[in-house]
Amino acid sequence: MASIFPFEAVRPTRDKVCLVTCRSYEEYVTAELAAQLDFNPLSFLHVLKPAFINQQTIAYEKRYKQVHQKYQEFKDEIILVKDKKPAIYIHKIITKTESFTGIIVGTSIEEYRNDIIKKHEDTIAFRVRLLKEYMKYSGFNTEPVLMTYPDNKTIENWIFNCTQKFADFEFSTTKKEIHYLWKIDDLLEINWLQNIFRKINNLYIADGHHRCEASALLSEENEDDDNESKRHMLSYLISENNVRIYEYNRVIKDLNGLSKSDFLHSLSITFAIENLDQADAKPTTKHQFGMYLDRQFYRLTLKEEHQSFKTVLQALDAQILYEKVLSELLNIRDLRNDERIEYISGKHTLQVLKQKVDEGEFEVGFILFPCDIHEIKNMADQHLIMPPKSTYIEPKFRSGLVIYEL
Repeated sequence: MASIFPFEAVRPTRDKVCLVTCRSYEEYVTAELAAQLDFNPLSFLHVLKPAFINQQTIAYEKRYKQVHQKYQEFKDEIILVKDKKPAIYIHKIITKTESFTGIIVGTSIEEYRNDIIKKHEDTIAFRVRLLKEYMKYSGFNTEPVLMTYPDNKTIENWIFNCTQKFADFEFSTTKKEIHYLWKIDDLLEINWLQNIFRKINNLYIADGHHRCEASALLSEENEDDDNESKRHMLSYLISENNVRIYEYNRVIKDLNGLSKSDFLHSLSITFAIENLDQADAKPTTKHQFGMYLDRQFYRLTLKEEHQSFKTVLQALDAQILYEKVLSELLNIRDLRNDERIEYISGKHTLQVLKQKVDEGEFEVGFILFPCDIHEIKNMADQHLIMPPKSTYIEPKFRSGLVIYEL
């Protein structure tokens, strides 16, 4: 049984929303970030990174308190305003190629602890602690955890009817996306939707495992606190047929002392190898990999005698690549911290991977077939953990659009 909760969101005023909201801080290159901060005084980036230039020399606690102070300034200047009634929110994103529609709500931290909200990725303790401290001292969260629920015609029809009405927000971004937001604060309607979700057994985390764990950690620190908001976490719920899952490709700096011919020979024991020269090497099915080495593309297909899997994890392409190539042949054991490996989102063209190898910084690149939502759910149901950087999942949420106060 999945529980959802309305909340009193803090949001930009309608006339300022397109100037306030921003992408995640990490998505900006330095020049773009500086331009935003120099020429757009309303950007939520000013809240996320106040005193941007001096950030690296300021202690975490002091930095997070500066975030809180700047956030309060945005509220004092009526750039951000808190809704007067608890509500749920429907958010629609239209990109050049996709359309995503989901529901912004609070979800239960207790249900996360009890495995009603299921995870498929591991977390790094250090990052979790930093996020927890960030939430504690800033007093808000504006990046919801992306969760999926099973396709549901009743919810789909309700969303469709709601989105035929005039939106509270409608704005475009410099990335040529169109964003819509509808506020639903009718108590009967909220209760009706809560009852619908109570019939859903599980929610699945698609993106935001560290935010979930940080919220749970913060909740543990405040068990005696009557503040209901600390028992919930900001979430964006989307039907599982509406998420877009991309692969993460890999580039490796060296062949672990192997020559090209020795490396290809070692690969041929496990994979059927086809030289594609400069042809498209994107895999077309599971257990097939593209490889770029010495200015040539190859197709690697896992041989049938190696396709006997005991678990869902063993059948995962990212795990196969790790076990059969990265660990066994290239001696890369720590996928998070080994400096010999980097990851490239499948949203980028193969030209990006090719260029990195051609420029000489990396010696070989591997291209994966994206996994699907059923693999993610099976992993979560069996309490298995995917290798790091197995998926790049959309939609991505804009900061400063809907803010959840703690």
